[in-house]
Amino acid sequence: MENSDILENLQKELHLELTTNILPYWEKLYDPHYGGYYGRVTGKEELIPEAPKGAVLQSRILWTYSAAARILKDKRYLVPAARARDFVLDKLLDKEYGGVYWSTDHKGEPLDTRKQFYALGFAIYGLSEYHRATGDPRALDSAIGLFRDIETHSYDKIYGGYLEAASRDWSEIRDFRLSEKDANEKKTMNTHLHILEPYTNLFRVWKDPGLEVALAGLIRLFLDKIIDPSTHHLSLFFDEEYHVRGSAISYGHDIEASWLLMEAAKELADYKPGVYGEILSRVTDQSRDVAFAALKGFQSDFSMIYEVASGGRIDKTRHWWVQAETVLGLFYLYLWHKVPHALHMAVNCWNYIRENIVDKEHGEWFWSPGNTTDDKAGFWKCPYHNSRMCLQVIDHMHQLP
Repeated sequence: MENSDILENLQKELHLELTTNILPYWEKLYDPHYGGYYGRVTGKEELIPEAPKGAVLQSRILWTYSAAARILKDKRYLVPAARARDFVLDKLLDKEYGGVYWSTDHKGEPLDTRKQFYALGFAIYGLSEYHRATGDPRALDSAIGLFRDIETHSYDKIYGGYLEAASRDWSEIRDFRLSEKDANEKKTMNTHLHILEPYTNLFRVWKDPGLEVALAGLIRLFLDKIIDPSTHHLSLFFDEEYHVRGSAISYGHDIEASWLLMEAAKELADYKPGVYGEILSRVTDQSRDVAFAALKGFQSDFSMIYEVASGGRIDKTRHWWVQAETVLGLFYLYLWHKVPHALHMAVNCWNYIRENIVDKEHGEWFWSPGNTTDDKAGFWKCPYHNSRMCLQVIDHMHQLP
């Protein structure tokens, strides 16, 4: 089969998966009583209507339906997108201090009010995408406000980069962690990656000089501090001065960063080729190396394992999000880096997902193969990685050779 036929078939399958299995599932989780989307569905498909509502989940749903409306050119998805936008702006946005709460209770009342800058990043990502889809000025203004909150309260003016978290009023906080599994360090790769991502999206609609400088600085930070020059893996945890803490390897974040960095550098280089051509050249070389380093976790069954912990323990769980990012990373290895066999690897990884992770009975994807213990929807189980996998392939087909 010719590559063009393989690509056309992949696009059709992902379009079908997105529109018949993923997006309809999340639409059903709209909370008609208190707004937004229900905060939890168990792995056994039990809806928990009184579960807290996390900022990350609501913002990722906002991004998903906004991007679906824009890329698929289907205005039906603007209805679920607007529901998520309203919850983010009316319930999660802190009207007194700025930023967004980490979570609300099921009624939309503030619950965990700390300012995790990772969550601010996803709110920017969702709001800027809603603006791209609709032109809504309120969404753009709010995204700009959150960008300024991050630059004011998270940016480290001494050592560069971004701190993890603050209390509600932006004062210092002792526990910086996104989750219990994370090291309690002031700076992490994960938060930097998910500030880079929304800054890129915001720059698409708002060519502000300050945002331009911040985005370029983030890219250089990855190139100079976060990517390990000897292994090409991403270092995960740092102190304030970017001394590495621990030796863990996250294959999913490696492969995800490989294409997010390229998108960020291409956005800047398209805007000012003479200024940012050098950055794009460096990112092109290093992102390819990062993708190849990530593929050390790629298995003979065409799946990607999760991570290697700092102590050397290998976690071979096939997390749903890691598989989705692997398909995308491989797709871009073929598209941008001209690695011919990467296309077949991407298709085989999608086949693994379809046969082992897609929930063909209820919709959406399981956390991992055969896993009914972990949530189907929750603080971290969202429609963002898998929807984006589908949408990015669909959106970039016109660029293919």
